[in-house]
Amino acid sequence: MGTYGVDEAVIAYELKDASSWWRDINDSPLWQDRIFHILAALYGLVAAVAFVQLIRIQLRVPEYGWTTQKVFHFLNFLVNGVRALVFIFRRNVQNLHPEIVQHILLDLPSLAFFTTYALLVLFWAEIYYQARAVSTDGLRPSFFTINTVVYSIQIVMWLALWWKYSPVLVILSKMFFAGVSLFASLGFLLYGGRLFLMLQRFPVESKGRRKKLQEVGYVTTICFSCFLVRCIMMSFNAFDKAADLDVLNHPILNFIYYLVSLVNSCVMLLIC
Repeated sequence: MGTYGVDEAVIAYELKDASSWWRDINDSPLWQDRIFHILAALYGLVAAVAFVQLIRIQLRVPEYGWTTQKVFHFLNFLVNGVRALVFIFRRNVQNLHPEIVQHILLDLPSLAFFTTYALLVLFWAEIYYQARAVSTDGLRPSFFTINTVVYSIQIVMWLALWWKYSPVLVILSKMFFAGVSLFASLGFLLYGGRLFLMLQRFPVESKGRRKKLQEVGYVTTICFSCFLVRCIMMSFNAFDKAADLDVLNHPILNFIYYLVSLVNSCVMLLIC
């Protein structure tokens, strides 16, 4: 009984020590700035790589204009570049007024991130339906319609928050982002999964089959997981103040949340 009591005390002390470590970093302005500057550097690096990729593709095939691949890399450059700037000036952003400006600067890159990867889902859907000799005429209009609806709903929420700040509207806005992330993850699961199964049915000796099969499998798994994690974290963010991602004193949570997006972007830049 005595040994059992000592073990309980040790475990309790270790848990308290771990909690203290987490709290010390969250409450330290120095660590807050360090983590946000690390994120800024990482996002800046990814933006630079995306820009180099875009230039390389343009120099290699200038006659094809704005292909899906070029638009994808341009959007990646834009999203990651804006994120880098926001994290460089994160403390200044937190002090902007009216508060709606903070929401726009923090949320707009997330909308662009959704558009970037929705474009990849569109590309896969077109390949899948073309291979099955099914018309793809409705896919691009659907892509633009979905994006228009998503942006319109968010703009209406921003305007409502600007007119009259409401905690309920803030929760709805965060849950809307969670829903958008869930929608994107299901899109990757649906069309990535379909494309993967279709490539599996091709003859083994097909040129490039194995490489494309691996690429589609990796990208589907990583993008599905990324958007699902974003959905879960944003859901907690909406209802739990301890999981709030829009404040300075939760740098570790911010690092985890945004690192997920960075991993997603890095993998795509390596494959594309």
